[in-house]
Amino acid sequence: MAISNSFGKNSSSRNNPWEVLEQNGVAFDQLSAADKNEIVRAYGQKIRITAARLKHKLPAHVDVNDLISAGSLGLIEALGNFDPTQGIKLETFADNRIKGAMLDELRRMDWFSRGLRKKVKKLEQSMREFEQNTGHSPSHSELKEITGYSREEVEEGLLALQNQICLSLEAIQENFSATGTQDSDEPQLSVVFHDLVDKVAAIIEKLSNKEQLVLSLYYTEELTMKEVAQVLDVTEGRVSQLHSQAIKKVKDNFAQEHDVF
Repeated sequence: MAISNSFGKNSSSRNNPWEVLEQNGVAFDQLSAADKNEIVRAYGQKIRITAARLKHKLPAHVDVNDLISAGSLGLIEALGNFDPTQGIKLETFADNRIKGAMLDELRRMDWFSRGLRKKVKKLEQSMREFEQNTGHSPSHSELKEITGYSREEVEEGLLALQNQICLSLEAIQENFSATGTQDSDEPQLSVVFHDLVDKVAAIIEKLSNKEQLVLSLYYTEELTMKEVAQVLDVTEGRVSQLHSQAIKKVKDNFAQEHDVF
């Protein structure tokens, strides 16, 4: 059913319900209630997909509904602040704010439990000392022996460490994208984030071809570990190992240069 809007044009003739904001240069709060509701409803699926993708990288105790709620608030904020005269597409502006709101919520809730944080810290220290003494990264079995943790505890800690790193990198990218879509009150901020993203990319380029491919398939193509294993024709355990190696190399190199983690 077509929904009339403030400009005598019905929603069935628009590709996206938010085109009225972009093309007619009208602020969100000036739209009819019907148009506002249509835009929010249309964006609901995008918010749920973004939340599900982010949840995939987080511990089981993080509720995806909390991410969806945060993303919905981010959408409302984006719609209220969107300035069509800047020549920016609403999707670009809103997508950045939605994901940013979810990352803000994760930082607010501090999704690392005290026990998990302690476990991650011990694993990090053990891996660093092992590498310094042997010149290579420890296996899961070696970490189990060094730390006294069970195999399940080692895997849980390594997964949490990887997720923490990846979310930190996503936060950098999200902040960079946000500053790149609008005139910033702090122009130096955009330069800083551009530089950080470039340096992360440079570090990734130094990884082995397989490590780069695993990161690309897992984060860019958003395949599961099992699907990546099928593409590479290796075991899921091998994919997990390559992923762990790649993330640790990125983290260690980035931390040495910028001290951000």
